[in-house]
Parts: sequence; structure tokens; C-alpha cells
Amino acid sequence: MFDAFVYILASERNGTLYIGVTSNLPKRIYEHRTDAVDGFTSRYNVKMLVYYEAHDSIQGAIWREKMLKKWRRSWKLQLIEDNNPQWRDLYDDIAIP
Repeated sequence: MFDAFVYILASERNGTLYIGVTSNLPKRIYEHRTDAVDGFTSRYNVKMLVYYEAHDSIQGAIWREKMLKKWRRSWKLQLIEDNNPQWRDLYDDIAIP
């Protein structure tokens, strides 16, 4: 079982991006989608889960998050395109019924 996740949210295809890390991906994405916490994602309507990756440790996930945040925007877009070319909202894939 994975202990942590790095994820990328988008406002729309090629729109505003947000990179985060969490130990509970379904819960955290739900919080973003419902504006449970005021901040960047609620201000810029960034709610669509377009990419995520699982990690064995929170330390590994935090390291990866920091690395991704330093990447050029074009690299982030390419990462999303390579893994989710339709920019499909992946929330339904991870949501707990």
C-alpha cells in the first residue's frame, strides 16, 4: 500500500496548475473540489485532477513535489500529456464510493 501521493490539479486543459502532496488522495482532492480550504485552488478554480503518482513514503512524495514545482511549465504539461493525453478528470478513478 502506498503512503503518499503527489498530484497535479488543473483549471482546464493547459490552464492553471497546482501541485500538491498528501497521504489521503481521495480526501484531499475532495477538499479541493469543494473549496473546503480557502486558498490558491479555490481562488483560481483549480479542481480537475489530471495527474498523480504514488510513493512508498511521505518523504519521497515531498521530494518529488519539490522537484516538480521547480520544473518548467512545458515539462509539467508534457508529463500530463504523456500520462493523460485527454486531460480527463481522474477523480472518479480514485474516489471512494
